[in-house]
Amino acid sequence: MTLTRLEKTPGLGRLYAKAVTSARGRHGDRLPDITLELPEATIDRDQLASYADVCGFRKSDILPATYPHVLAFPLAVSIMVDPSFPFALPGLVHVANRITQKRALRADERLTLRVSASDLRDHPRGRQFDMLTEATIEGDPVWTESSTYLRRDPHPALPRERGRVNQHEFGRENAHSSPSAIWRVPRNVGRRYAAVSGDVNPIHLNPLAARLFGFRRAIAHGMWLKARCLAALEGRLLDALTAEVEFKSPLLLPSTVGFASHPQDGDWTFAVAEARSGRPHLNGSIQV
Repeated sequence: MTLTRLEKTPGLGRLYAKAVTSARGRHGDRLPDITLELPEATIDRDQLASYADVCGFRKSDILPATYPHVLAFPLAVSIMVDPSFPFALPGLVHVANRITQKRALRADERLTLRVSASDLRDHPRGRQFDMLTEATIEGDPVWTESSTYLRRDPHPALPRERGRVNQHEFGRENAHSSPSAIWRVPRNVGRRYAAVSGDVNPIHLNPLAARLFGFRRAIAHGMWLKARCLAALEGRLLDALTAEVEFKSPLLLPSTVGFASHPQDGDWTFAVAEARSGRPHLNGSIQV
């Protein structure tokens, strides 16, 4: 494994431009054997406050469990646009995310982040792999993440909305029953989340760009939706937890969705579904 230390956080705008220009001709059956490290990343409190506002968290010096994802995501994209990466970034589908934190993280702490790609494997619809992130403080591992991406093989039977993943593929029962809250997700959520996260993927910002990838309208960031769910449970979760979600179908902007959550012996299951049809967008669980 080759370790590369970065002096600063890569710019996501430049990386997405590179993803478009380098998309053609990618192939292969191996993930690059590289790890990117960003030593002692500092937390911008203004950005943290804006992130909390967009996602529904209380403003605090305690980081939301999803916030280190924002810090590490540019490293993951850097790996995915590297010439040795076998798949083009445009068209990859984020299908699952698991975050484990050992304790509460504070804004005055400096996180060292390491990101790598792992476990390229077959999937009924193509190939999938994991982007792995570890955050340490003074050498102590405090936070880990696994984001699973699907690279689908072209097939004439795929649904028109190419971001859509069959709701039964991952085996978990839909946790959605009668919603405990109705959320009206406005059209500008994609732009607001992009402003605080740096994730300027055009499918979240521009309906015309989204249509190029088969979506009727711009879609919400999956990690915004996960963060919004954890924010809805804020104050009821322990500091040490594992929060896992499966992204079932894209959330078109604007939308009205139902959020349902159920406690189970200190753990939680939760789900987000379209308010009218019940079409699932996200299923999740939290273990403590």
